[in-house]
Amino acid sequence: MNWLETDTENCPVRRTLDVVGEKWSLLILREAFNGVRRYDEFRHHLGLSEAVLADRLRKLVAAGLLRSEPYREPGARTRHEYRLTRKGVDLWPVLLALKQWGDTHAAEPEGPVLDIRHGGCGSPVRVVVQCEGDERAVLTPRDVTVRPGPAARPRRTG
Repeated sequence: MNWLETDTENCPVRRTLDVVGEKWSLLILREAFNGVRRYDEFRHHLGLSEAVLADRLRKLVAAGLLRSEPYREPGARTRHEYRLTRKGVDLWPVLLALKQWGDTHAAEPEGPVLDIRHGGCGSPVRVVVQCEGDERAVLTPRDVTVRPGPAARPRRTG
């Protein structure tokens, strides 16, 4: 079975996009990675409507990418902070790869908006695709082969 004969309904890219494929969802996650926790902070920094923000936060919590934690300022009602879960943190390389692509292909002339560096040595951080074999080679799309995996199903025709 080759790619064109494979059913794409159960594709993991498709399932991931069902969860985070909307622009505001990824931007909310970007904010969370940069320390934003509270609803008003998200709304003011992103500039999106309350209805859209509430909907996206609800979906990200339901998908298990964020968790909602109550807090209460003195004299105010209980509100919620939004914190990344382990599942949410696992999306960090995806967001970093999008930033990396944007810095290369859609950058401001002055340079990157965010300068992400390793806390230990101060060197810039990059996302790479790496072979898990002994060589640990950095790969390009031309260096790999793709074949159907165990969950692949034949494409339905008709």
